[in-house]
Parts: sequence; C-alpha cells; structure tokens
Amino acid sequence: MIDFKTLNYWKRAYKFSLDIYRETTSFPREEKYGLTSQIRRAAISIPINISEGSGRNSKKEFANFLQISLGSASEVECELLLSKDIGYLNPEKCLYLLNELSEIRKMIFSYRESILAELNTE
Repeated sequence: MIDFKTLNYWKRAYKFSLDIYRETTSFPREEKYGLTSQIRRAAISIPINISEGSGRNSKKEFANFLQISLGSASEVECELLLSKDIGYLNPEKCLYLLNELSEIRKMIFSYRESILAELNTE
C-alpha cells in the first residue's frame, strides 16, 4: 500500500481538479447537470482512481487504476476543448489546463509503465 498523498502526480491531479471546479463556476447555469457536472466528475476521477489504486493489495491492481485515471484524463481533454469551442472557457485558460493535463498524463503513464515493467521481471 502506498500513501497516495506523497505521490507528485496525485498532488498535481488533485490541484488540477480544484482548478476545474473553479473554472466551471462561470459556466452557464443550464449546464449545471450537463457539461459542468461531467467535466468535474471526470477531473476528480483522475486523483480518486490514483488514491483508490494505491490502497489495493497488488501492483497489477494499482496499474489498472492508473489506466482508469488516464482514461478520465482523456475525457477531460475532450470536455475542455468543447468548453472552449462553445465559448464557456477562455482559450488561454483552456491552453493552460490542457498543458497541465498533458503533464499529469505523462507522469501517470510513466509510473504505470514502471509498475508494468517491474511486474514483467517478477
């Protein structure tokens, strides 16, 4: 079991989800149960799956939860692009969030690959 709060990629994913919550407060009220809810759930799913996976009993399970986090990150990417293109999100802010998301994805992917490599040598 790993203390997820010590993982740098969890810290960044958690901060990213807070950024998403803050940015989506300005989305139109009619999107409360639509895009606003969807992007928030996908964003928080990234650190949630990291934390859940870190508490599992095997590295294989942890790697699976990291893969789920990567899937959520892809979902957020699409939702950010949509939010920008329909005018809910400032293009500069969108670019910042997309860049941060890209860095988080690289970190998660790299850690997942190291777990899988370790499993292949056992």
